[in-house]
Amino acid sequence: MNQAVLLLGCNIGNRIKNLEGAIQLLLNEVGCISKRSSVYESEPWGFESHNSFLNQVVIIETEISVEHLLKIIQAIEKKLGRVRTKKGYESRTMDIDILFYNNLILETAFLTVPHKALHERKFALEPLCEILPQKIHPVLQKTLKTLLKECEDNLWVKIFSN
Repeated sequence: MNQAVLLLGCNIGNRIKNLEGAIQLLLNEVGCISKRSSVYESEPWGFESHNSFLNQVVIIETEISVEHLLKIIQAIEKKLGRVRTKKGYESRTMDIDILFYNNLILETAFLTVPHKALHERKFALEPLCEILPQKIHPVLQKTLKTLLKECEDNLWVKIFSN
């Protein structure tokens, strides 16, 4: 059994409904969710938008390979209304990133695991540290808690309340 750590995020549409929809599709198509963080709200990272993001980290136990997982995730994003453009960072109905897959270190043209910018993003580190503070990043060889303390991202991140 493999353990995939995913970050879900969205900033347009019904954000809570989008997160719930992504979780249901992941349960149906990927595997069992063993843990999930609280929902966090944050400023957009890497671009300007009036809409804040909602983010949540989930841990999934799965038999699926990391390459197949990527294809399923992209299909789920599309089902939830995501339209990919070549413009870089932009508002979206759903974004699902593979943060970790077991302790795999992988870099291909299509996929980098662990996620290459994870340590630079407080909106990813905050929910990760809620559920996996002592996990050691397999490339950086530091705990997630240490990476959060060292993170230079100054954008606000807070637990979401309706």
